[in-house]
Amino acid sequence: MKEKRFSSGLRTTRLSNLLPVNVLKLVRNGRSSLVLGIMSGTSVDGVDYAVCRINARRIVLVQRWHAAFPSSLRRRLHDAATGEAHSHEVAQLHHDLGRFYANHAQDRRNRDLPEIVGLHGQTVFHNPDPRAPATLQLGEPAYLAERLRIPVVSNFRASDMAAGGQGAPLATAFHVRVWARRGEHVCVNNLGGISNVTSIDWRRGEQPTVAAFDTGPANVLIDLAVRRFTSGRRHLDQDGAWAAQGNPSEGLLKRWLRHPYFGRRPPKSTGRELFGEAFFTDIFSQTQRAGLSRFDALATLTEFTARTVAMNYRLHLPSAPSTVILTGGGAANPVLVRAIRTHLRALCGPKLRVITSEQAGWPLQSVEPAAFGLLAWLRLRGVPGNLLETTGARRAVLLGQVIEA
Repeated sequence: MKEKRFSSGLRTTRLSNLLPVNVLKLVRNGRSSLVLGIMSGTSVDGVDYAVCRINARRIVLVQRWHAAFPSSLRRRLHDAATGEAHSHEVAQLHHDLGRFYANHAQDRRNRDLPEIVGLHGQTVFHNPDPRAPATLQLGEPAYLAERLRIPVVSNFRASDMAAGGQGAPLATAFHVRVWARRGEHVCVNNLGGISNVTSIDWRRGEQPTVAAFDTGPANVLIDLAVRRFTSGRRHLDQDGAWAAQGNPSEGLLKRWLRHPYFGRRPPKSTGRELFGEAFFTDIFSQTQRAGLSRFDALATLTEFTARTVAMNYRLHLPSAPSTVILTGGGAANPVLVRAIRTHLRALCGPKLRVITSEQAGWPLQSVEPAAFGLLAWLRLRGVPGNLLETTGARRAVLLGQVIEA
């Protein structure tokens, strides 16, 4: 019997059930708002800012910029994420990071002041286990509200968790708004520290069918390896240069791909708690025992990300997409992009179109901050932002807590 190439068991939803997409009915006559979205992700390299003009019909990127974390702040964030910081240090970091967000929230070239801020914050803990779910994003939002004197929406994930969801992924509404195409099945795959995919299938019906989940690690293990090999002097494999010089270990890949997370059915989300320092320490020691050079180790970790992306598509998507849009920092790594394209075309067929969000009109590091800008815009209009089949929540809820200026 021929093995099925794609799963048919994934829970999906029609967009008619997704309130953020039907917000047209609520704000059909509303004017556009200028919204600032702020995101610092699992890679802990810095903060991405995106100013967007949003109304019920369109999202337009107006301006973006990046603020790199100084080495001392990056080190403290790593300590908090790995549980090495004491409670009073985490409290101090929460406020220091809030001031950092505020200090870099205004670009001198930007003459148009935003009306709303959506602040994701820096995740230092995320446990979606339904028995005792918890998540924590650092960065006190009061400093942004005081600096900009506009409402700030933050702490987006907690409401979904309280309603029985995983609190992730939450960028689905943005992906659908920007990239849903009638007659096509499009996947948007963010390659941050963690990889997540949004499947948007609009080949039938008046609204697309949507599903989204985390596939596993993207850059986090690669970045940790570079830091280990350089004693912290470098933080990423620029352009995949080291991976390009190595050969992946098939034996190690076969072992790592047996991790139970990849076979777990959505809704699912993950983070450093599962694929962070503890996991890296284990697999890095395996590369050393196997005698891998730094180039071979980076090639193996890069290939691991690519294969886990393809494995999740095969196991958890009902059908093959026609287009895959890669975004996030990993989409700037040509070696990783080439490996993902190779494995997805082997799975979906040689005609599969794999492009970056840059090629689709959105710079790589603008998508995630813009997504939380949209969620802030929805929150202030009283519109739920979570998709039940994506997060597993019992009901649609308002995402984020609001601090008024």
